[in-house]
Amino acid sequence: MSLMRHRLDGPESGPPLVLGPSLGTSARVWDPQLAALSRTFRVLRYELPGHGGSPAPATALTIDALADQVLELAGAAGMETFHYAGVSIGGAVGTTLAARRPGRVRSLALICSSARFGEPEGWRERARLVRERGTAPLLEAAAGRWFAGPADRALLDDLAATDPEGYAACCDALAAYDLRGELGGIDVPTLVVAGRSDPATPPVHARELADGIPGATLVEVPGAAHLATVDRPDLVTAALLAHLGQPHETPPPESPAARGTRVRREVLGDEHVDRAVARTTPFTRDFQDFITRYAWDGIWTRPGLDRRTRSCVTLTALAARGHLDELALHVRAALRNGLTPDEIAEVLLQTAVYCGVPAANAAFAVAQRVLAEEPSTPA
Repeated sequence: MSLMRHRLDGPESGPPLVLGPSLGTSARVWDPQLAALSRTFRVLRYELPGHGGSPAPATALTIDALADQVLELAGAAGMETFHYAGVSIGGAVGTTLAARRPGRVRSLALICSSARFGEPEGWRERARLVRERGTAPLLEAAAGRWFAGPADRALLDDLAATDPEGYAACCDALAAYDLRGELGGIDVPTLVVAGRSDPATPPVHARELADGIPGATLVEVPGAAHLATVDRPDLVTAALLAHLGQPHETPPPESPAARGTRVRREVLGDEHVDRAVARTTPFTRDFQDFITRYAWDGIWTRPGLDRRTRSCVTLTALAARGHLDELALHVRAALRNGLTPDEIAEVLLQTAVYCGVPAANAAFAVAQRVLAEEPSTPA
């Protein structure tokens, strides 16, 4: 069997650390932590069979088989023993290694994982669906499970590109996985991280892991769904570094202007913000500073509404007032904030009732044009 695709980062002499991904993702799921971890550790990130650049599986998969593939990969990289951290199914692989391959894992970190991921039939049904129709039917639901904040489009694209058989084989492996009776045999330092907004593995799953593994530490992360490494990278990174015995360098607080610029880029995209900055003149400089501080730092960062909801409100207001150029910009922003084309259409349909059919007609035309220009979005 060929080795799973993997990436190595960090100093060759650093302590070895293996990072396991979540179902449907690639090594990209660990990008927010990579810089901090690879300063000290020799980091190996692998990709599940059929995911990212890994070849599709030739035979049925089990979590034990995936654990053996990780051991083979680590051995090829010169890692006889290693620290391990994994998200979801990546955590299941780590739990299996710690419980059934004693002596290989130095420490364990389980991010949004479980000792048993629900009823087996649900996984078998998902496997059948993906074998018949590919991963496209999963995209909308995945965005809601994975992210409490803005959806990461690149990770959703990774799911869309995942080999159906590779994804389905991992579902079959999760259907057969149940390590609840073996948690007490894990004798390495263990960190369990739960996303408080995780619908896939709610905090009760993390508590079961932490209660079952002797001496385990539990950290619950607010504002994080299933991919907590992406939703709240700051808190997850800090927890991992503390668990691994490394100091966490707290960045200096952002100024209102810097925070507003960051949020503006996250919502509208670098290309638009770069153009706006390039067009700034002495005449418009104060206005650009005003909207950066008051709109993007003062409003878009407030905790009362999430960005999806703020996008809905913004689309309605722009359609009602006939600001069509701004509407086109914010249709793209709505996609970036996790709205689907169907949800955007629902917002504009609601607008037709309360703001007028002519306004909604013009808005639908603009939105349809923008959606048609998006390469990964059906018009």
